[in-house]
Amino acid sequence: MDLPRLRRVWERVFTLAWPVMAEQTFRTAMRTTDVVVSALFSPAAVVAIGLADLYARFPLRIGLGLGGGAIALSSQDTGAAETETRDEAITQAILLGAIAGIPFVLLGLFLGEAAIGVFGRLIGRETPPEVVSLGSAYLAIVFATAPARHVALVGARALQGTGDTRTPMYVNVLSNSVNIVGSVLLGLGLFGLPRLEIVGVGLATASANVLTATLLCAAIWGPWTDAEFARPRDLTIAGQLLRVSAPRVAEGFSSEAAEFPFNALLLGFGEAVNAGFQIGRRVYQQVTGPLSRGYNVAASVLVGQALGAGDPDEARFDGWAVAGLGLLTVGSIGLALVALAPRVVRLFTSDPATVEYAVDFARVYGLAGGALACFSSLSGALQGASETRIPFAARLTGMFGLFLGASWVLSRTAGFGPEGAYVGVFLAYCWMATVVAVGFRYAEWAPRAAAMMAERGSGEEAAAGDGD
Repeated sequence: MDLPRLRRVWERVFTLAWPVMAEQTFRTAMRTTDVVVSALFSPAAVVAIGLADLYARFPLRIGLGLGGGAIALSSQDTGAAETETRDEAITQAILLGAIAGIPFVLLGLFLGEAAIGVFGRLIGRETPPEVVSLGSAYLAIVFATAPARHVALVGARALQGTGDTRTPMYVNVLSNSVNIVGSVLLGLGLFGLPRLEIVGVGLATASANVLTATLLCAAIWGPWTDAEFARPRDLTIAGQLLRVSAPRVAEGFSSEAAEFPFNALLLGFGEAVNAGFQIGRRVYQQVTGPLSRGYNVAASVLVGQALGAGDPDEARFDGWAVAGLGLLTVGSIGLALVALAPRVVRLFTSDPATVEYAVDFARVYGLAGGALACFSSLSGALQGASETRIPFAARLTGMFGLFLGASWVLSRTAGFGPEGAYVGVFLAYCWMATVVAVGFRYAEWAPRAAAMMAERGSGEEAAAGDGD
């Protein structure tokens, strides 16, 4: 192994990833604050916000999907020094994101109660009325800013593809800080403000979405970043954005689609089990999510820019190097979480039944931490190469075959109860990591990236490099 080369890559990974990690830390802290504040109201409030967030993740998945297309094209064109093509790709991705958010505004306004109520029907019982009322109110508020959420996600990833991970960090740290403070003040009614509870938490999130989108667009428009807005002219770019983004969006949708019956499965064992799952996963995401997201972005940038510069061998080495770093760091933190879970979980809730299940789920996610980090890193590497179909296949089969399928069979059919879900969750992430590792090793993603660059007129260097 070339240790000096590996050290150089890890140093560059850190340079690219630490702003993303800082940004994601605040984003995760914001979501954690929402759970903590909601837990002060009632277990029903935790369940309501957890179920509503399942729907709120659909705009997230679309934004991340379009952002995946933006980061792939912007990183490759940055490596190829094709700034005009890059700027047009960024502009088109942001416009597509804004348009894609409009249907969610209508869904939140008119179908919120039906959306939350469907969980009970999945298991043949009525969803608790309090959960339906609280969840639908939160969903309507958050979905009202879905277009802004898309713009924020796409804009941040487009800038990250150029190598600028600091500007999105500054914007998101500020916006998420506003969100955290708003959730506490409006949720609990501090300093003379009205106690709005779940509604207050939703208003804080919606305000942060608008603020983030506004500031990122201002950064691109102004002189603070290398990227600029450009008049959309080339439909080839739009077509490639959709080709790269579609599997990424489908990957996210498949994940969320599996979450619905999975949450219904857990709800069938009682509110404490579902609330324990929400808290246990939130604990894991708080301590490891920022690192995984940072590695995902860093891998996309490094692989994309290496391919843009016509060096597929460097791209391959960079991808494996990021995955190794993720396995080492996130895997270690996950093992520490296994030991510390009882202490950490009690920061979220004091309900004995909820604590029991939250500890178990936190430990399951901790044990799967290394696999999750590998999946995130190699998915990012493949994304940087415009190959998003392999991560989609990995997540689709893992989520439906194991996360949901194995959990349901073991929990319901075999009668193991919630313990069956622990096994399904663990196996799902191990499978997903294996699939993307095999895909990154054997798939022909470098020629695919070179062909797409040539198609949009920025692939001369990549094409030449791929033939060496």
